[in-house]
This record gives sequence, C-alpha cells and structure tokens, in this order.
Amino acid sequence: MTTSDADAGRTAEEKDILLTSLDRHRDVVLWKLEGLDDEQLRRPMTPTGTTLLGLVKHLASVEYGWFVETFGGEAEPRWFDPYDDMRIAPGETTDRILAFYARARAAADRTIGGLPLDTVGRPSWRDHSVSLRWTLVHMIEETARHAGHMDILRELIDGATGDHRPDTR
Repeated sequence: MTTSDADAGRTAEEKDILLTSLDRHRDVVLWKLEGLDDEQLRRPMTPTGTTLLGLVKHLASVEYGWFVETFGGEAEPRWFDPYDDMRIAPGETTDRILAFYARARAAADRTIGGLPLDTVGRPSWRDHSVSLRWTLVHMIEETARHAGHMDILRELIDGATGDHRPDTR
C-alpha cells in the first residue's frame, strides 16, 4: 500500500475504512512469514504447538467461515477439521496454506464488496445473527490479535519485531 492509498483509507467511506484496516493486518500476517524457511514456519513455538503457518491456516479458515458462509456463500471444502485448523499436517505444504489464505481473502473481499454493511447473516456455528459491519470489526480484531501472536513467534525465531512494514505507517 502506498502512502496515498493509506491516506485515502483514513478518509474514505466506512466500508472502505474497515476493509483498509483488515487488509493492513492481513498484510502484516504475510509479512511475518517473509524470509523464513519451511522448518521455521512449522516450528511449534508454544506448549500448545502454535506455529506461524498454523495461524495463517486458521485465519484462512475463519475468513471463509465469517465472511463467506455466514452470508450465504459457499466456501471451498476444507481438507481439515475446522475446529483443529491451527495444526499443520505433515503433508500440508507452505504453498498450499498460503494459496488457501489468498483464496479465502479473495472470497471474503467478494462478499464484502457485494453487500451493504447492514446485511445480516447467520453463522451456522452460532445461535445469533450478525451484520457485515460487526463481522468486519470482529475479523479486524481476530486478524490483529493473531498478527500480534505472530510477532511474538517471529521474535522468538530470529529476533525480528514490528507491527507493520516499515514503509506502511
């Protein structure tokens, strides 16, 4: 994102502001992976087994769930248990997970772009409805929270820290 894009995102309409915020955190998620090898991306860094790649897989899964399925769209079939989506199986490649995240982002963006913020959807795993506005705020929080986890994991791997690319503040 260029400086002019960032400036426009701060003065745009509400949906554009929310999507700009979500995209900034999505981009941080990908930035946290840059320069690491496959072993580092898969390395369990907590007692529960959290990995950088597992967090990306989880975020892809929840983008499909919250944005696509909640609002009546059809997400691509998951090859894993969505309630165990942070684990990376031995046969799952980094490329597969990153491509899954890219497709989930694109599918979510199509939903966001095609619906008004007041549109109401119903997640199949909840007993209440939500608006697209609420879902955008929720996913900004979810993505930012996990980007923060990724910052800590990255620091433990190689000492790199930061909450944004140096050129996007």
